Amino acid sequence: MNMKRVVITGMGCLTPIGNNVFDFWRNALNGVSGAGNITKFDTSEYKTKFACEVKDFIAEDYIERKELRKMDMCSVYALVSADEAIRDSGVDLEKIDNERCGVIFASGIGGLQSLEDQLKEFHDNNSIPHFSPFYITKMILNMPAGLIAIKYNLQGINFAPVSACASSNHAIISAYNFIQTGQADLIIAGGTEASITRSAVGGFNSMKALSTFNDNPLIASRPYDIKRDGFVVGEGAGSLILEEYEHAINRGATIHAEIVGGGMSSDAYHMTAPQPEGKGACLSMKNALRNAGVLPSNINYINTHGTSTPAGDIPELLAISKAFGDAYKNICISSTKSMTGHLLGAASAIEAILSVLSVKNDIVPPTINVTELDPAIPQNTQLILNAPFKTPINYALSNSFGFGGHNASVIFKKY
Repeated sequence: MNMKRVVITGMGCLTPIGNNVFDFWRNALNGVSGAGNITKFDTSEYKTKFACEVKDFIAEDYIERKELRKMDMCSVYALVSADEAIRDSGVDLEKIDNERCGVIFASGIGGLQSLEDQLKEFHDNNSIPHFSPFYITKMILNMPAGLIAIKYNLQGINFAPVSACASSNHAIISAYNFIQTGQADLIIAGGTEASITRSAVGGFNSMKALSTFNDNPLIASRPYDIKRDGFVVGEGAGSLILEEYEHAINRGATIHAEIVGGGMSSDAYHMTAPQPEGKGACLSMKNALRNAGVLPSNINYINTHGTSTPAGDIPELLAISKAFGDAYKNICISSTKSMTGHLLGAASAIEAILSVLSVKNDIVPPTINVTELDPAIPQNTQLILNAPFKTPINYALSNSFGFGGHNASVIFKKY
């Protein structure tokens, strides 16, 4: 089979540190933390009182009020990020074959706020079943993919991968595979999450997964620091336009980067804890390298999963050191979750955008908030701390790992 080249021609995002790609990238380079006290609900009875919320966002500025009534915020975030990506790509939707253009858009949890609201109303009404006709469609996590396709009349491949915090990378890899094998010309891939809700924060608190550094939320997300105590939940969405190379060239598209491979694996170990030696993560990266046909020494930057959890950060670094061998000491490594928090199913979508921009601009965004490194970090680890680092980047790899042991790694190449 004649495999097609796949390129990135458009990007859009809505994040805790920027409501568009330009602001997101600028703030990531400036080491801006998106954490702050939760404004969405009363946290007085919660162990964690902060999160990385999207800021200064008015949904009515983007979507008509009557349509907003039908959507959960996870769908709103998805539509806004997809709109920016479409505009960035410059694609004329009237001139494409819409049967060969699709949407693969992920979410880890979906319309959780809508679920909470409806169940509360059900309870408050003495369990009388007066449900909104939009309850189910607001809740189900494939709806963002469906709504994007409806808005742009994209009649090709359309579905929503679900693999917890690896979901968006699975969306990107799936889109890459469909285009590479000639089954599509263009796919909007990415992920969305709007899970700063009572039940999400309470549930993650019960698992002891969240940071409780309430005294200073700005520095709570601190991957690789000895005092890290859990992740900071975030929200938002990221969209990337993946396009077949000749299709992009023929319409005169601006190409941000090329996607050259993706790898996946399973820890097959535990529902929530990573395999302590990082075996599954290592396999995911090895599979990505094999799929891309590149050597470990070709990779210049890795945007890690790095969630700021005691259980997760070190096994990932061990996995990288095993997967890359002697090349490990030359690879720049950072976790941008130190700034954005953890967007769960949308995390790897916005991190893919940062990886693409790193390749395009030859600069590594930093891990912030590190004051004392964990001594368990492997020797020769080149962590980029507290300030961006300018260096040639021809290839970048982005990792994402999810509850259930799901692992996914994507490789981007300079165009």
